[in-house]
Amino acid sequence: MNGFTNQRIHAADSSTHNVLVTGGAGFIASHVVNYLVMTYPEYNIIVFDKLDYVSSLHSLASVSTMPNYSFIRGDITSFDLVSYVVAERGVDTILHFAASTHVDNSFGDSLEFTHSNVMGTHVLLEAAREFGVKKFIHISTDEVYGEVRADMPNREEETILAPSNPYSATKAAAESLVKAYQKSFKLPAIITRSNNVYGPSQYPEKIIPKFICSLLCGKKLYLHGDGSNSRHYIYISDVVDAIDVILHRGQAGATYNLGAGPESELTNKNLAMMLLRKFNQQDHVIEHVADRAFNDQRYAIDSTRLGALGWNVKVGFDTGIDETIRWYQANWKKWWGPDIENALQPHSSKAGRRPMATAVSIGGLD
Repeated sequence: MNGFTNQRIHAADSSTHNVLVTGGAGFIASHVVNYLVMTYPEYNIIVFDKLDYVSSLHSLASVSTMPNYSFIRGDITSFDLVSYVVAERGVDTILHFAASTHVDNSFGDSLEFTHSNVMGTHVLLEAAREFGVKKFIHISTDEVYGEVRADMPNREEETILAPSNPYSATKAAAESLVKAYQKSFKLPAIITRSNNVYGPSQYPEKIIPKFICSLLCGKKLYLHGDGSNSRHYIYISDVVDAIDVILHRGQAGATYNLGAGPESELTNKNLAMMLLRKFNQQDHVIEHVADRAFNDQRYAIDSTRLGALGWNVKVGFDTGIDETIRWYQANWKKWWGPDIENALQPHSSKAGRRPMATAVSIGGLD
């Protein structure tokens, strides 16, 4: 079960023809690409990705030979390349997923996050303005709201942003650019902010795939701090459904929260204990290590606005985590092999990353 039926819920938009998906070989975007290619043959889906360490063309193999799919390797911070692609391919819609997202790494190399997340977004916005893109959907995060204590209300879309780590600060800055282009140039843009997304093919630097792969490798589960920090988790197919709804029903200028509800909230320690039970392991496998420089206690968002468009969560956490475990048991070595060793350390770093791609190549799976 992956939650996808490829059964069309929305009629194809007659104004949508050529869709550029940045970061399309990454975790969330690759699932969106697979869904759009198979569900909307009227749309030409153009993946634009520099193939950083978290990306894998394996995630796009099932659509690599489809006539409405193409792949371009490149960096979103290259204005000349982005402009050429938008103009030459007649791009009318941009789904902007590409970003540096691992919070731990943002404490060690915040300038890279600013370059990728802020400059990259600005390049795309300027190309969209110059060549008349009709729809720009910017994928952000619930972390831009900052910490939400248990005694505070869930954050709605108009809540003032208060990011507290370098990663979320760059995402908030990117959102400011999107809103500026909305107002200054009437760019028809939409912003999404989601809970922590999980599911098959996610690179194991994020906590759920990291813990699963650690257990598959016989390694310890490293908990930052006391493990009391909590997050809400949303399964990938529910996010794909949300993007589909927003693409076809979303209002230009709007922001939409993508939240899975209170039942999806787990502390890091409870998440570890739950996975230990599923793998028939004892809690001595857990080891507490130093926390990151700053770690928000929790986030919480209100998704009423998106619900009004007809979206709702379909995959509960128990179902989603079981499917995720099955996928990693069958596939993780094929996807990354020994390249994940650094990701499973207590505190991952940039060591072992593949260099940034600067060349351009067009094609499918090598």
